[in-house]
Amino acid sequence: MNRPYTTLFLLMSVDGKISTGDNDTLDVDKDYKNITGLKEGLQQYYNLEQETDLFSLNTGRVLAKVGINEKTDEPNKTPVSFVVIDNQPHLTESGVTYLAKKLEKLFIITTNVSHPAYSLKESFSNIEIISYESDIDFKDLMNKLRDVHNIERLTIQSGGTLNATFIREGFIDRLLIVVAPALVGGKDTSTLMDGESLHNVEEISKIKTLNLTNVKQLDHSYLLLEYSVKK
Repeated sequence: MNRPYTTLFLLMSVDGKISTGDNDTLDVDKDYKNITGLKEGLQQYYNLEQETDLFSLNTGRVLAKVGINEKTDEPNKTPVSFVVIDNQPHLTESGVTYLAKKLEKLFIITTNVSHPAYSLKESFSNIEIISYESDIDFKDLMNKLRDVHNIERLTIQSGGTLNATFIREGFIDRLLIVVAPALVGGKDTSTLMDGESLHNVEEISKIKTLNLTNVKQLDHSYLLLEYSVKK
C-alpha cells in the first residue's frame, strides 16, 4: 500500500484522556489554560505542533470544538494544509471559509453531499473535496493522498474513535505524545484510542505494539514520548 508516512500527535493526560469531559463544550485547548499546574506548561505543546508536518489530518468535530466556526478575524496565510474528515458536517460555511483563507490547501473528506465546502469551491481554488457515497474508505483515502495529491508525510490529530481506526488498520507509523501532568478520569471521556473494544482472544492480534524511541522531560512536569509502531 502506498500512503503517507504518518505521525499521530496528541496532547493527553497521564490517564490517557484527550478531552476534559464527555461532551463538546469541554476541551483541553480551552480548559487546560485555566487550570493552575497545567496552564504554565501548555505552550510547549503548541510549540511542538508548529514543528510537525505541513499536512495535518483532523476532524470537523475537533475543529468545531476549538471554535473555528466562530472565528471572525482575517487569518494570516500559513504554508500548512489540512485534511478534514467531516461527514455531519460539523464545519459551517463560516468555518470552511476561514480555513480556506488560512491554509495552503483544504481537503474536505466527506460522505455528505450538502457539505458547505461544495458551495465554496468556486470561490476558493485551494479547496479539494474527496467524497464517498456511504462510508469513508480509509485505505483508498490514504492511497489518494499519496498518489494523487503527493502528500509524503502526514500528522494526524483526530479524536479517539478515528485514531483507533487508523491504528488498527496499520496506517500509523509514529506516535508523538505530549503528556500533561493531570488525571482527568471518566469512563465516557475520550482517550487517545477509543473505538470498538476487543471482544475475544482471537482479536488480541489487533493490539499494536510500540518501540520507545525518545523520552524527554519538558518544563512544568510535562513529558514528551515518541514511539514507532511495530509492523
